[in-house]
Amino acid sequence: MCGIVGIVGKNDVNMDLYDALTVLQHRGQDAAGIMTCDNLRINQRKSNGLVRDVFRTRDIRELKGRIGLGHVRYPTAGSSSPALAQPFYVNSPFGIALAHNGNLTNTDSLAREMFQSDQRHLNTDSDSELLLNIFAHELHKICDLVLQPEHIFKAISALHRRCQGAYAVTAMIAGYGIVGFRDPHGIRPIVYGKKATADGFDYMIASESVALDVLGFELIGDIQPGEAVYITNDGVVHKRQCASETAQRPCIFEHVYFARPDSLMDGISVYKSRLRMGEKLAAKILRLKPDHDIDVVIPIPDSSRVAGQVLAYDLGVKFREGLMKNRYIGRTFIMPGQSKRKKSVRQKLNPIPLEFRDKNVLLVDDSIVRGTTCSQIIRMAREAGARKVYFASAAPPVQYPNVYGIDMPAARELIAHGRTTDEICESIGADWLVYQDLDDLKASLSEGNPEISQFECSVFDGKYVAGDVDQEYLAMLENRRNDQARSEESQRNLFDTDFAIGLHNENS
Repeated sequence: MCGIVGIVGKNDVNMDLYDALTVLQHRGQDAAGIMTCDNLRINQRKSNGLVRDVFRTRDIRELKGRIGLGHVRYPTAGSSSPALAQPFYVNSPFGIALAHNGNLTNTDSLAREMFQSDQRHLNTDSDSELLLNIFAHELHKICDLVLQPEHIFKAISALHRRCQGAYAVTAMIAGYGIVGFRDPHGIRPIVYGKKATADGFDYMIASESVALDVLGFELIGDIQPGEAVYITNDGVVHKRQCASETAQRPCIFEHVYFARPDSLMDGISVYKSRLRMGEKLAAKILRLKPDHDIDVVIPIPDSSRVAGQVLAYDLGVKFREGLMKNRYIGRTFIMPGQSKRKKSVRQKLNPIPLEFRDKNVLLVDDSIVRGTTCSQIIRMAREAGARKVYFASAAPPVQYPNVYGIDMPAARELIAHGRTTDEICESIGADWLVYQDLDDLKASLSEGNPEISQFECSVFDGKYVAGDVDQEYLAMLENRRNDQARSEESQRNLFDTDFAIGLHNENS
């Protein structure tokens, strides 16, 4: 999962790109990058770290140009080498940069094609670099020295035929403008909008509408599945459907966990969908335990707060903020190694004993993945004096890995994989556990936009909607995503980083 942004402006776009990335920081905390184009010269700055740490004032000053891209990275398969920070760049044809959110599922075959047929060199194992080179290769085949919108759309059509999986992309073509496009299933979100200026309009393409809102852009709409939007340097907008077959199936986990509640995705309010998740979960609890003895509902901050509020209201019990969050600790969901995750939970959350003491507490979280976080919090609640600790998940059991850009752990590390609800309840140490039903979760979203009836729900139902995902692929993925592999990768990346720092110091 990553955050992407592209801007065409009437003046330098460096500060707008920086501000947009800070708004999208929740989508990726591993690395950040900005690339701009100024009179055909590409300027870039990217590195591991948060946006505020990667860019200094001098960096922003040097990122001149009226068009540019930005990216915040959340690593998949445990990889976080500095070389994988985006945007990526290739100089032929024209000079193209690309930032990508998602994951391709046919990378091995594409990499072979890239070497054997396209005769292009890949410097990393990133599928984003693959996407960039495929786009560049297809564009090179069909255009001459003068680039037309038709050339771009034909190249993206060819890319759709070659690539499988999920991808929301912003690309910058030096001297021409920016492009945004989306896979034929529309799994990953991408929107675009405009802002009036004294000289016309600035345009932005971004992962979430909140980036447009904060910077004063008006939302035009979502880029539709298979669609491409090309915005020239002069602010002329071209749109084209580039896929022969499309089926809108946005990722349901975006609404459960990743997206900001103030975003609008595919016409669905993330905030409203989480409200409805709470309503439906409350209805299920009342069906199962009409005479419940819950005294208080306490959310596990932050993404479960909205669902928890309406859940408490419908149950007729108090809602309290009983867990205080340290906002300077990263998301434990993506941290490598079980021991690090356990330690980070303690550093990240601290209970207010007055809200737990001598009460039957219902803790609410957006989902349960490994079970590490919730078991630690349940223990903390008991230590704070809770009589009983119940646990509610606003999402169904996460039983399968994600292959479309969310770095879910290996299947055997998912606490719900192969276990019943009672077994999970015992494992996390709760007195009672309730999960959202998948049909209710789908309804929570589709009620916001009745035109969308299907969603990408593979982490819950094991159905992979884009590309050929078989047991061999899942086994390969498991080998890359288990904790041991992550630990080894982390050690390699640490060595690479230390070596690069040492080399820099010697050269300085």
